Amino acid sequence: MPTLLAAFVTALLLGMRHATDPDHVVAVTTIVSRERSVRRACGIGALWGLGHTVTILAVGGAIILFRLALTPRLGLSLEMVVAAMLVVLGAMNLFDVRPRAAEGSPLGGLRPLVVGVVHGLAGSAGATLLVLPLIEDPRWALVYLLVFGAGTVVGMATITLAVAAPAVLAAPRIAGLQRGLRLASGAVSLAFGVWLAHRIGVTDGLLIGTPRWTPN
Repeated sequence: MPTLLAAFVTALLLGMRHATDPDHVVAVTTIVSRERSVRRACGIGALWGLGHTVTILAVGGAIILFRLALTPRLGLSLEMVVAAMLVVLGAMNLFDVRPRAAEGSPLGGLRPLVVGVVHGLAGSAGATLLVLPLIEDPRWALVYLLVFGAGTVVGMATITLAVAAPAVLAAPRIAGLQRGLRLASGAVSLAFGVWLAHRIGVTDGLLIGTPRWTPN
């Protein structure tokens, strides 16, 4: 039991650290750059973490229960989906594209949840392969993933709070700050997505050569 407790504490801390991965921070910053409320921005981070947790439990649970193996090509393909999403999010901010059907409706709040779900596709393998050597019992392994997911929720809510609070407080005093942040975050997301796609497709061999993939 002390070993399990230590594993769960580690899972919580790793989940919080996982939230600070560059692609996660870039994606959520792109979304919260439009927000004018600290409370809503913090909620966006929590929704992102929730979506991420749902995917980790679904994919990780399948890997644990059915002993599934992810091939390098499949693992890289999931990461390529994340790269494509970063490009789309960046372009939407640069051109100020807002889904009209979602504005002012509950669907608008689903955007960070969907983004979190997509990011969970790339992170689920690494989190699951980390726990398999530590915990043999599938039930406890699933609990570990749940705690890891809770850590990402807390970590991402904290990150979005840190990103959004200064901007929201300064926006009334600095003209054009909100627009500048939207454009800057869009450019960073677009550039990072293109770089990530090149690394996955060319350097790691998804599109050229033999795929080489290390879950992280």
